Amino acid sequence: MTQHASAAPQSTQSEAIVIGAGLGGLAAAMRLGAKGYRVTVVDKLDMPGGRGSSITQGGYRFDLGPTIVTVPQGFRDLWADCGRDFDRDVDLRALDAFYEIRWDDGSKFTACREAADTRAEVERLSPSDLAGYDKFLKDSEARYLFGFEDLGRRSMHKLMDLIKVLPTFAWLRADKSVYAHAAGRVKDERLRFALSFHPLFIGGDPFHVTSMYILVSHLEKEFGVHYAMGGVAAIALAMAKVIVQQGGQLVLNAEVDEILLKDGRAAGVRLVDGQVMAADVVVSNADSGHTYDRLMRNHPRKRWTPAKLARKRWSMGLFVWYFGTKGTALKWPEVGHHTIVVGPRYKAHIRDIFIKGHLADDMSLYVHRPSVTDPSVAPKGDDTFYALSPVPHLGFDGVDWQTEAEPYRLKMQKMLEERLLPGLGDHLTEQLVFTPETFQSRYLSPYGSGFSIEPRILQSAWFRPHNVSEEAKGLFLVGAGTHPGAGLPGVVASAEVLGKLVPDAARPMARRMAAE
Repeated sequence: MTQHASAAPQSTQSEAIVIGAGLGGLAAAMRLGAKGYRVTVVDKLDMPGGRGSSITQGGYRFDLGPTIVTVPQGFRDLWADCGRDFDRDVDLRALDAFYEIRWDDGSKFTACREAADTRAEVERLSPSDLAGYDKFLKDSEARYLFGFEDLGRRSMHKLMDLIKVLPTFAWLRADKSVYAHAAGRVKDERLRFALSFHPLFIGGDPFHVTSMYILVSHLEKEFGVHYAMGGVAAIALAMAKVIVQQGGQLVLNAEVDEILLKDGRAAGVRLVDGQVMAADVVVSNADSGHTYDRLMRNHPRKRWTPAKLARKRWSMGLFVWYFGTKGTALKWPEVGHHTIVVGPRYKAHIRDIFIKGHLADDMSLYVHRPSVTDPSVAPKGDDTFYALSPVPHLGFDGVDWQTEAEPYRLKMQKMLEERLLPGLGDHLTEQLVFTPETFQSRYLSPYGSGFSIEPRILQSAWFRPHNVSEEAKGLFLVGAGTHPGAGLPGVVASAEVLGKLVPDAARPMARRMAAE
């Protein structure tokens, strides 16, 4: 891997530049490498992975972003298409207990690897809802087959693509929200939460995101929930290794400032230090908002104008507290790898976050404890955690995180001590906090949003930024902000779509432009 940008020797290969080394960008680079391109991936961070990178501090490794792998076949297909074996490069472990949900009334629900065990959990909570739960799973499978295996694995950049599937959208009641669909199948409010919270992990409001996203329940049931030993960062490093083996390179600690066009076609990029890099194909894994609003700022845009981007609804922000604990490996034995600690409000709290932009006093938390599966994340006998709370994005202009961060972290700690980790404060060691401002500066995310444009029905499929840009020939987009959307399965699928759009490498190659 190349740590700093430098001129590459001329070659007879076609060249491609990928902006951003997130999982979508790395997957795109692998697919382009398999198509014969000499690929250069440019990223402002010091390691690949983007949101899926990690930070090690005092012996504790904090996995910064995604923690769950739900469709490992997507990675296996990617590796196979590059002539390689994913399972030789990545140690993926299937979890028996996917996650536990804890409500403030003391009740609990565990989603399990065995479908019969999960059904038993549903029956224990609300016996009268078991039949409705079974119907919900059938609904989820139908939406998976249509929304993921069909739409999610092909481009949706033509209006006719949308028109052709409108009858299926209507038949599947895509106009209903995820929560509304769950509420139509089960009556217990706890189960309604358990069946509808998943859109939060891709940046969506469960009360407004299309019910197509109930497909996640089928993903869990069909493929399970997995953890990569070494974290998602280990997957990113394995992807980077493949890219280098294909003859590509990663240029880290280097930020792209502008996408360059020639005669209406993407011809390369200019870095913030002024260096120019030429290419036959440019792929942006930067947020689609950043791509069009910043990287294309010096070129006219027909569709993704600043005004149009400003009108979009963006996903919520995230407040993430990463922390290590000393001598706790045998403490809190009931706390597993993934726990969701639910606050006293659901709909009203979601409304505070997505609609009002209000930082509420109460919160719901996702708690990640990878050390129960992967001891390498912490010194022997210790634990590594992160606790994540959805919060308003910066576009609401209502939260000063410079003053609010520590009080909010203390509220989070208090909730954890009362509900999940008693005595936590006595064991704390290393700590790190990410706020929406961190997401804005570290990942160049508009409004500090955690997952780019919110996946509402009129911001999905054809309505979402396309994988093939209409603003410039030779420009393509992958990642959370484009089709099919956020989450590891979505960003890996976006690269699969890309692979079908970009032609095989041609000769002769475009030469690197001379630095201006």
